[in-house]
Amino acid sequence: MLGRDMLSRLIFGARTSISVGMFTQLVVLAIGLPLGAAAGYLSSRWDNALMRFTDVMYAFPDLLLIILLRAILGGSIYMVFLAIGLVAWVNVARLVRGQVLSLKSSEYVTAARSLGASGPYILARHILPNALGPVIVAVTFLIPRAIFAEAALSYIGIGVKPPTPSWGSMIQDGFTVIFANPHLVLFPAIAIGVVMMAFTFLGDGLRDALDPRLRGAEGRLK
Repeated sequence: MLGRDMLSRLIFGARTSISVGMFTQLVVLAIGLPLGAAAGYLSSRWDNALMRFTDVMYAFPDLLLIILLRAILGGSIYMVFLAIGLVAWVNVARLVRGQVLSLKSSEYVTAARSLGASGPYILARHILPNALGPVIVAVTFLIPRAIFAEAALSYIGIGVKPPTPSWGSMIQDGFTVIFANPHLVLFPAIAIGVVMMAFTFLGDGLRDALDPRLRGAEGRLK
């Protein structure tokens, strides 16, 4: 393939995939966390407005909306991160809203409110720290989806631009000679699968570690 060192490109492509998985979640948290917290803590009017907007975003097919945003934003690899993040925040917003709704009626929140604490202080100091466990787990599970989305975009030619290596673009390049050199497609596909599986296992481990009900059940079994 044009005299390229495919092993070096495969290794370097890991940086692209890990970067898109990590930086996309920063965009997801920057949008989903405040929006979900506001929907859960503010009045029902704000809740209805914000959740209806979330439902509209959720109705669009993810990949189609990412392609549309990619065409609008254009440009560098950072625009790929932004396009994926602008689509993937919906589930986090819903999760944060549900956590805030369940926590804002807790006794310690009522006590803080009776002592004169303001709404933003209660939300930032008492509610959000106790809601972060499920959010961290959800974000960890979103990383494989972001990696797969980047690979799909690169495969169809609108993701990471050459000469920057990407596993998706490597699969697309090797697909034309798949019968003569199947390893050009096989190894990038295996790399995508292994990284996605690794983050899925990480999410399972974090869920077991951060869920007190699972820890309690494990203690009773022992």
